[in-house]
Amino acid sequence: MKPEEIRGFPDQLPSPDEKAMIAAKKRWDRIAKPLHSLGKLEDLTVQIAGIQGSPEFCVNKKAVIEICADHGVVAEGVTQTDQSVTAIVSENFLRGETTACIMAKSCGADVLPFDVGMAVDTAVRTDYKIKYGTADMAHGPAMSYSEARKGIEAGISIAKECKEKGYRILAAGEMGIGNTTACSAVTSVILERPAEEVTGRGAGLSSSGLMRKIEIVGRAIRVNAPNPKDPVDVLAKVGGLDLAALAGLYLGGACERIPVVMDGFISDVAALIAARLCPSVRDFLIPSHISREPAARLILKELNLSPILQADMSLGEGTGAIALFPLLDMAERVYREMKTFDEIKVEQYRYLI
Repeated sequence: MKPEEIRGFPDQLPSPDEKAMIAAKKRWDRIAKPLHSLGKLEDLTVQIAGIQGSPEFCVNKKAVIEICADHGVVAEGVTQTDQSVTAIVSENFLRGETTACIMAKSCGADVLPFDVGMAVDTAVRTDYKIKYGTADMAHGPAMSYSEARKGIEAGISIAKECKEKGYRILAAGEMGIGNTTACSAVTSVILERPAEEVTGRGAGLSSSGLMRKIEIVGRAIRVNAPNPKDPVDVLAKVGGLDLAALAGLYLGGACERIPVVMDGFISDVAALIAARLCPSVRDFLIPSHISREPAARLILKELNLSPILQADMSLGEGTGAIALFPLLDMAERVYREMKTFDEIKVEQYRYLI
């Protein structure tokens, strides 16, 4: 599928604003401190300036987008819990009773859950819902090609809605029991790696459970024979609606010039899908941390992205992305409030060759 065949996606993605990035870099160099001494935090704020199109970038209105969907492969015994947990946690997002909610509250971010494919309806919004969970990919396609495309389009629409509501930066979160199994299958196909190399324990599987999960990932790939050159086909056959919508969120964020911070393994896979659909979206991707799942490092290397945090996190829900928000807030305050060398009448540092 070509990107222009996706509803809501432009014929050509805008590029980050080079002039805004140059101006932001010059501002950092004038601030009274050693050059580039805040390292990746400076790089990220320069990137955000380019995405937003202004050296006067702003990240003060934040949202964590929680994409919720169920996976039929849970029927194969690849998880500790059943699908009912997806609905329970998703409603807890509305009540502020999840880890992500508590973390988001501490840094002033709103938590916005969206049901794009849960097995049941809940109090969570369903206006972007595609279907009631995917089928069991161990016996056939998880969904149709059209449903996978609609999932991507839902993510694009969510990004546009956030832009209209004035959000300046988003975190990519998710909830869906069984989604690490789907992610392992997608990664195995797209990166052409064996199932055992890219499949991890998810939410705490035993060694025997892990072996079962690896076997199911391999079986799903053999049964469905997804085309690694067509990311939508991969999504449809061994992926999930949460992955599709997250990929769309990245694409929509780029269209709307809203930075979207990646979380861990699930959102890494979604970013990989988005980049395979539209390679230029890589310039808009903001990594937060390196997940404990074994495939995360492979994906970030493929995307040529360097994470900021290394904390062995693997909770999901966007928690790793939220953890980056306070660092971005601090970097923005230094950028705006720190005096320049001219203002304190001290000779400016210079790059030495």
